[in-house]
Amino acid sequence: MKRKQFKAESKKLLDLMINSIYTNKEIFLRELISNASDAIDKLNYRALTDKNLKVDRDNFKITISIDKDNRKLVISDNGCGMTEEELETNLGTIAKSGSLDFKNLNKNEKDLNIIGQFGVGFYSAFMVSDEIKVESKSADEDAAHTWISSGADGYSIGASDKDLVGTTITLTIKEDNEDATYSEFLDKNKIKQIIKKYSDYIRYPIMIDDEVINSMVPLWKKNKNEITNEEYQNFYHEKFFDYEDSIKTIHSFVEGKCNYHTLLYIPGHAPFDFYTKEYEKGLELYSNGVLIMDKCADLLPDYFSFVKGLVDSNDLSLNISRELLQQDKQLQLIAKNIEKKIKNELEDMLENDRENYEKFFKAFGMQLKFGIYNNYGINKDTLKDLLIFYSSKNKKMITLKEYVDNLVEGQDKIYYACGETIDKIDLLPQVEKIKDKYDVLYLTDYTDEFTVQALAEYDGKVLVNVCTDNVDVESEEEKENIKRENETYKDLLSEMKEALKNEVEDVKFTNRLKSHPVCLTTEGFVSMEMEKVLSVMPNENKVKAKVIMEINDSHPITEKLKKLKGDELKNYSKILYAQARLIEGLTIENPTEISSLICDIMAK
Repeated sequence: MKRKQFKAESKKLLDLMINSIYTNKEIFLRELISNASDAIDKLNYRALTDKNLKVDRDNFKITISIDKDNRKLVISDNGCGMTEEELETNLGTIAKSGSLDFKNLNKNEKDLNIIGQFGVGFYSAFMVSDEIKVESKSADEDAAHTWISSGADGYSIGASDKDLVGTTITLTIKEDNEDATYSEFLDKNKIKQIIKKYSDYIRYPIMIDDEVINSMVPLWKKNKNEITNEEYQNFYHEKFFDYEDSIKTIHSFVEGKCNYHTLLYIPGHAPFDFYTKEYEKGLELYSNGVLIMDKCADLLPDYFSFVKGLVDSNDLSLNISRELLQQDKQLQLIAKNIEKKIKNELEDMLENDRENYEKFFKAFGMQLKFGIYNNYGINKDTLKDLLIFYSSKNKKMITLKEYVDNLVEGQDKIYYACGETIDKIDLLPQVEKIKDKYDVLYLTDYTDEFTVQALAEYDGKVLVNVCTDNVDVESEEEKENIKRENETYKDLLSEMKEALKNEVEDVKFTNRLKSHPVCLTTEGFVSMEMEKVLSVMPNENKVKAKVIMEINDSHPITEKLKKLKGDELKNYSKILYAQARLIEGLTIENPTEISSLICDIMAK
């Protein structure tokens, strides 16, 4: 055998590849299988145009065998094989890709699915091997040849007694050490697992002990009309480990500047870690059926991070190791189209399958809301029509558009109230009177108020919290009457405010309550519900709402207050304030004091 050396620059590149380019050792098998697939593709394509080249297309396959005792892993194919010159050119010169040359020569052939482009994947096998032996017989000659290398020291090349056309690669797997357990690559189950993960959709059978390991034909490349819902769901369960069926399946093929297949699923429930930092979004990314990335986060915006699925494209610009994507226009184009597709499918579900949409929204609505107020509301126009809230009037979930379409005459605002549950919101004093005239949206998620404040308005209608002091639903006459009432009893109200010290910004009479004696409203950006949310966050500077205690001017308690003075007025003020806090679901700082005051009044 002839002994040869890699060129100096090739030695450096080989060392770089083994130690830096590939971060995951198991990738080597994906690369060798992809090369084998390319070799079969080349022979298959040539046989279509060369009548003198006889091949058995029904017998194309990739075979893997394991010899644990001698630490050998063998990958064989019956593809086009290589001549001695091709062996030396393709394997003796690192980063020389025969696949890329073949692809360039036949670049107008749409059905040519060549995977390898860089000519470096073969050398990833040195990560796990002490020695690589390649035996190959070309379809163009009778002689076979052998190429052997132990790495950067060089390689030997000579004759081989291989009698069948194709290539056989024998890896001598490294001994285990404290840094890595190389013996796992001699375990049949581990090899099958790697094949299923990365090479399941190589279109030729991958055999181990006469067993076909790979699926070959990807579900997403089949015609939609030929796939049953059961097949879609079985794939979803197996691929994404969900025990429940998905709510929606999105299957499409896009042709244009970038051709790609997508198979996306909208789950029926949120994973246990979905609303945690540990959750990792992303779609599986394939290049011609070969898995490139488990989770490509760039393909999904954060607000659609609940989507599961995959993308398969032959047009992506991969980096040299095929482990990562280069940031390019193709990826951005695919991501943008996927975003539009998901939004359109959700809108269709909202319009035509409301029951399932409400199920989806219960699981992932909070993520859509987060998308609205995140990044200063830059995505609010994209997401606002996907929101649904409980309607006091319709007793069901409605969209903002449905709310606006049913405004009463003269109404120019969208009213809402926040609370822990729909039942608790429905009992709020501030809601009781206004819901008799207007529809009120009940917001129960802790993110809701941040969301509506980011929206600010919808279709020109301002969103107004009925529990703030800027609700304007009274007639001019009612406004004048309550203004006079507050002016007349300003000294009384001032005494009540003083009795509550720094707990409230103001105390005043109101005519917007119905049967309740008192309520708390706020002024400014922070509401009572926002204070609750912000108070539990790890922040030294606690945010406080500017609270106003409003007393129902038509309630009997008001007439009682007008007759009180001194300590008695202060005690009533404290009891009323405590009552208002309880209604809001807030704690009382001095429950013992309030209890004693109530008992004293009851005993009189």
